[in-house]
Amino acid sequence: MFQKELDDYARLVDSYLARLPWQAGTLTESMKYSLSAGGKRIRPVLALAAAHAVGGEGEDILPAVCGLELIHTYSLIHDDLPAMDDDDYRRGSLSNHKVFGEGQAILAGDALLTYAFELLAQPMGGVEPQRQLRAIREVAQAAGPAGMVGGQVLDLEAEEKQLNLSELEQVHRLKTGAMLVVSARLGAILAGGTEEKIDALTRYAQAIGLAFQIKDDILDLESDSETLGKPVHSDLRQHKSTYPSLMGLEGAKLELKVKTDEAHAALEVLGERAGFLHEFADYIAQRKH
Repeated sequence: MFQKELDDYARLVDSYLARLPWQAGTLTESMKYSLSAGGKRIRPVLALAAAHAVGGEGEDILPAVCGLELIHTYSLIHDDLPAMDDDDYRRGSLSNHKVFGEGQAILAGDALLTYAFELLAQPMGGVEPQRQLRAIREVAQAAGPAGMVGGQVLDLEAEEKQLNLSELEQVHRLKTGAMLVVSARLGAILAGGTEEKIDALTRYAQAIGLAFQIKDDILDLESDSETLGKPVHSDLRQHKSTYPSLMGLEGAKLELKVKTDEAHAALEVLGERAGFLHEFADYIAQRKH
């Protein structure tokens, strides 16, 4: 049942993205190359599920939900660049800059980020303007210097340095966690959720955000390039601090369980409508890639 719901949510997102009025040209080819590269659509799925959990209908907010995926995709394109993580592969295929060149990849990322806010600002039936404005502002904060970009800066500054656990958690709360948190909040805000439910979903997303990164660190050690779709042991090569390097592999696995349990506990106020989100937390903790 969970897999069917997950696939249904992902199909909604893919269908909307396919209907966007894409213009012809190399820039669009570059944007679509990364956008259609087989991502799991975790952020838009989380937003749609959060909307359902507070009693809303996800289809009404698809433009904003898909904007989240554009922002995520831009960040991956830029992360792979030689000046950043210098990865040649993403999701089993050549990175954007290896296909289209570094300049085009930078511009494709810029274009996706800009287009995302056009989608976020689209009129959406039944959504109060105040709630839409709040959601746009929160996405901008989560994607910018106080969120994802700020976390990327901390990550760059941490290279060749040994972080403590608190510093590492701060990097990931911003770099990965901020966009996951705002995805859940966006769904709940646009669907008319109460502040109590928005707060519950915030705690849930904070927990799965850290769980997601801990699992990434574990997979980098335990998986293989074919399964993961990108090079493994890259953290070791770059001498990055990770949860396993600071806590040991078993300690990291225990912390993954702690964060997953925190996610489940946060959903109590949402009752039966949070069933998918409970399974989603387990999915993140148990994923193979």
